[in-house]
Amino acid sequence: MSAPTAVSDTSRVRLHSLHLREDGESWIVGRVETGDFIAIPPVGRRALTLLPDHTVAEVHSRILDETGDEVDVAEFVSSLVDIGFVAEVDGHQVDSAPVPRSMLAWLRPEHVRWLLHPAVALVSAAVVLVALAALGVDPELVPEPHDLLWSSLGALVLLGNLAIVWTLILFHELAHLLVARAAGAPGRMSLGTRLQFLAAQTDVSGVWAAPRRARFSVYLAGIVTNLVIAAVAVLVRAAGVHGRPGELLAAVALLSLSLIPPQFLVFMRTDLYFILQDVAGCANLYADGSAYARYLAGRLVRRRTSEDDPSLRLSGRERIAVRWYTLVLVVGTVACLTVELLVTLPVAIALLASAVDSALIGGTGTQLVDAGAVAFTTVLFFVLWTRAWWRQHGSQVGGAISRIRGSERGGR
Repeated sequence: MSAPTAVSDTSRVRLHSLHLREDGESWIVGRVETGDFIAIPPVGRRALTLLPDHTVAEVHSRILDETGDEVDVAEFVSSLVDIGFVAEVDGHQVDSAPVPRSMLAWLRPEHVRWLLHPAVALVSAAVVLVALAALGVDPELVPEPHDLLWSSLGALVLLGNLAIVWTLILFHELAHLLVARAAGAPGRMSLGTRLQFLAAQTDVSGVWAAPRRARFSVYLAGIVTNLVIAAVAVLVRAAGVHGRPGELLAAVALLSLSLIPPQFLVFMRTDLYFILQDVAGCANLYADGSAYARYLAGRLVRRRTSEDDPSLRLSGRERIAVRWYTLVLVVGTVACLTVELLVTLPVAIALLASAVDSALIGGTGTQLVDAGAVAFTTVLFFVLWTRAWWRQHGSQVGGAISRIRGSERGGR
């Protein structure tokens, strides 16, 4: 049975298993299995501890006696119902979205707890430092762009490097998932979009319940994995591996390192963005920055009062962080999309047109194979990007279309 929508003073509620941790002047509370977390004041935390054994009215009275604060507990509980934190109200089960299925659900935290041991970080750092020392002794080991051309067959190089990159991305995301599992959080890998980029991503939202050191370990796991893979490739080459295997190792090192700079594009939800968000003490830096940017854009086209400013609902520290981040968000987004429109898209179209010309006009077997490889990878990227984008934003587009159609019918 579904729970009644209204919560009364006599209501008793049963909460789902919630995890709490103190975060400055507030408390972070949420469900690890769903990754849903919110920040609440200390009085909200006190209400949560009282609700399992008291009615809504009793909780209100206890808080009033203890703090002197008049808290609308019924409204607070109703908000918890909407978020999905309440399992039952007055014995009636609350309908909620199903818990997302975790990848590698058979893997228990105790199986990978060792990944959070400081020795793992020390060994990783040691491997990278030894590789740097090897590069200093033999500069010829330094990966260079021409190392990506490890074959004279263009199609083989293109498809081979593509396979290497996505294998490295898999290891990167798997590192996030495994370290999150070590911290007791589920993880789910998927394809998504960040502006014009097709991105593999791992949802480890449940890690918000973990201590800061564990959270940072999860966020940095992918970058550390890329550094270690590149370092191992360098060291294997330094051990005397030459020829085609050595050339492939150089390509692996370079491609693994190439996955790190995009993480600094913190105007998107990259690994380092989550570090920045955590350090800034913000609950959702990207969403709050986007809301503030929309508010500023609205002020340019019509007059608004200060009460419309969404950043005013935040604490002083969060408000300052969000306003500065909005500048980074807007500048970074505009610059990124400009490069896409003026550089990346024209190059992609030119490559695809050249491939089509080669197929129509004819050429040597090698030229046709190269053209086919270019056409295949270009079309595959656009198909995957479009599918991932629609999965993320399709419901919003459908809602916007419905609203437009509704307004059109209403105007007739």
